[in-house]
Amino acid sequence: MTRGGRSGTDIGGGHIGVGITIIALVVTASFSGPGWTLIVAGCFTAWFILALAVIRIRGGRGGEAVRRAYVATFGWGDYVTP
Repeated sequence: MTRGGRSGTDIGGGHIGVGITIIALVVTASFSGPGWTLIVAGCFTAWFILALAVIRIRGGRGGEAVRRAYVATFGWGDYVTP
């Protein structure tokens, strides 16, 4: 268990999700060029900023807010691992 009683696996799923996203962006860039790659990367960036804004509005602060927005954006990586 990490500080605050949270499991370390939630951030691990975020790392897996960001890794898969990077691989998908590289594949997208190789097949369709920078246009679609920038659109997809922009969507992930917009989602992260939106999640961070909502967390900040609800009282999240500092690194904890960034961690929660990271997990909200890329935490789906937990669902693609066995």
